[in-house]
Formats: sequence, structure tokens, C-alpha cells
Amino acid sequence: MKPNILWIVTTQWRAQACGYAGDPNARTPVLDALAAQSINYTQAVTPHPFGPFARAAMLTGLPSPQNGVRHYDDPLPQLVPTIAHALGAFDYRTAYFGKWHLAPRERDVPLVGEAHAKTIVAPENRGGFEFWEGFEGGFQLNDPWFHGTRLPLPVQFQGYQSDVLCQRAATWLTAQRSSDGPWFAVVSLEAPHPPYREGAAGIAPAKPESLQLRPNLPKGGKVEARARVELAGYYAHIAATDRAIGRLLAAVGLANTVVAFTSVHGDMHGSHGLFRKGWPQEESVRVPLLVCLPGGDARNDESPVSIQDLPAMTQAWAVGMDWKCARDFAPISMPSVVDLPEQCDRIWHGIRSKDRKLVLGTDDSPWLFYDLAPDPHETVNLALSPERGTEIEQLITRI
Repeated sequence: MKPNILWIVTTQWRAQACGYAGDPNARTPVLDALAAQSINYTQAVTPHPFGPFARAAMLTGLPSPQNGVRHYDDPLPQLVPTIAHALGAFDYRTAYFGKWHLAPRERDVPLVGEAHAKTIVAPENRGGFEFWEGFEGGFQLNDPWFHGTRLPLPVQFQGYQSDVLCQRAATWLTAQRSSDGPWFAVVSLEAPHPPYREGAAGIAPAKPESLQLRPNLPKGGKVEARARVELAGYYAHIAATDRAIGRLLAAVGLANTVVAFTSVHGDMHGSHGLFRKGWPQEESVRVPLLVCLPGGDARNDESPVSIQDLPAMTQAWAVGMDWKCARDFAPISMPSVVDLPEQCDRIWHGIRSKDRKLVLGTDDSPWLFYDLAPDPHETVNLALSPERGTEIEQLITRI
């Protein structure tokens, strides 16, 4: 009997921001309980720490720009096969719920607001999913707009986006119990993406001064003050979304269902004096990845896994096979510069394992090299260290 398969994908939820990962600020009882039943890929990364690039890689198993998405506004090409096509060939019913951000859109429409949220994603631009209900973007964390298979025109729903989206997905998924054959579904949540000041379903932000900050965040100035305020809202959205995920899992159940939880990228939140994403540092590229297999054992896995591996992993689960990472390093990159405030200011590419991270600039010269074992917070850049020259040259041949 083929298992049902559920991906729960969030946005800007960095790997460090989970209770089970040791973050004292994170209130994530649902994910903590899921982690206790899952394979926890403790070294998982996003291949590209920016939404559209990462989503395209996650859905296709191909890196950007090979999948057709080189720039922030590029749509996913209609002819590129996705995991929906692959699972459909295995006789799975396929469904997608939530944030898409891979469709053609008018360039003069503001990224933030109802106009973007109400942008129609045409059926031919929905990645081959049989059922689709969601939104292109807009960052409407409250009172979201959805359209799709059962909503021909955008409809606004009252409530917190994660709550509404999980409830809509749960209604469809539970209805599939009376149908023959398995289903594959993606629930794509926008939280905990900015705006962090937005309400989080009644969960009050912590007092900024009470938060414990990462050691690589500059203390005592404007960066710390801003980070504390933003992190207070960030963790409130994490708590609210964790609760929404709990309701979804309770409705769907874990019997004969593979559940994968992850995020498309993280957020710097002041570490190294930086904010937002696109950067190659840990806070931006490291993401949570839990895989709960029916009857499977819970364990930590330190393989250099990427969310780009999810299509291959999912196809293995669909046919009852184990999946193992065959690489020593995970590739990471930014294929273009996104012209938005505070995002990474350069194109780069590199590799990361549990112990090493090497990042090259556009001219293929070393930009960053970290020995992560003794320096997990990346406080010492060894890219220009003469003592590491031979090691760096050897790693360059791996990129």
C-alpha cells in the first residue's frame, strides 16, 4: 500500500529557530513532538536562500537557473517537469495549497499588498498539480486571498493565514479518505516571513529584551535593537504557525502518511550585522528538515541534504524504497542579485558540509571559508588564510 505524502513548507524559518534545535526563544511543541518521531536532517540547507529560486529547485529537483528560474521575477517554465508530474505517473492524486511565487506577474504590481495576493495563477502555470489552491504572493499574513481549482476568482478569508490555509488543506485531504489510491500534497505557508509586526493569531510577542541572541550578532547598537524587535514578532509567528501545523497533522493523521517539514530559506536577523536572506551564512542557508516515516525510527542524520533532494526522496518513499544522500557536500548558490533592500549584494556559489563551507564569488575566487566544527557561528573567515590554501584549492575542484 503506497503511503500518502505531505510536504509542509514554510518561508524564512531558519534551522536554528526550533525548540527541538535548542532555541530557547522558540515555542514549537508540535514540531518538537514531530521531531521525536522523525529523521531530523540536522545539516539540511536550501540550495538558494531566496524564495522563488528555492521553490523552483524544491519542486523540480534541479538547481536554479537550470530549472529556468534565474531572476527573482522569472516564472517556472511550463514545460519543466515537477514532483507533481512524477507522482502523478505513480498514480498519486496531487495537490498544492498556499504560497506559489513562481507564476508570471505584472512587474509594476507591488510585491506587498492585495494586488499581488490576488494575482491569478493560471492552471497551466501551477506546476502540473491536479488540485491547486493558493496565492502568488503579497505577504498577507492575516485575512489572506486564495484562488484555484475550487475558487475560480480570488476570495478573501478572515483569520490568520497559517490557520486558514491549514484548515483548507485539511478539509481537502480528509475528504480523500473515501477515494482509492494515495495522495501527495504540498502545504506552502508564508509565515514566519515579514512583516513581523503583523498579528500572529493572538500570540503576543515576547518582550524584546528577554530574547537570547546568537553570539555572532553585534551587541549594543542599532543592529541589536532592531533584531530584538523583529525577532519578537518572528517567534510569535513561529508559535502561531506551529499551532496551525498541529491542527493540520491532527486532522490528517500520521498513519500511512509520510510527513516532511521544512522551509525554503532562513533569515539573518542581525547575525554578522546582516538582515534578511540571500546571504551564504548559516542563518540564511540552513533550514529545518524533518521526515516522519510511518513506522520509521527517529534519529538524527548529519548528511549534507538539501531541499532540492525532496523530489528524489519523495519518489523513493512512493515506491517503498529507502533514500540516502550520496554526496559529501551540498551545493549552495545565489544565481542573481535580487534588487530589494538588505538582500545579498552579489552572485555567489559554494558547497557546505557539516564541517566545512566554501563560498566563491563571481570570479570564482574564495570569498568565505569557514571551519564549522570549531566555529559554528562563522566568526573567523579563513578564505585568505595561507595555511588553508591547499585545502581550499582541493575544495574548489568539488564545486
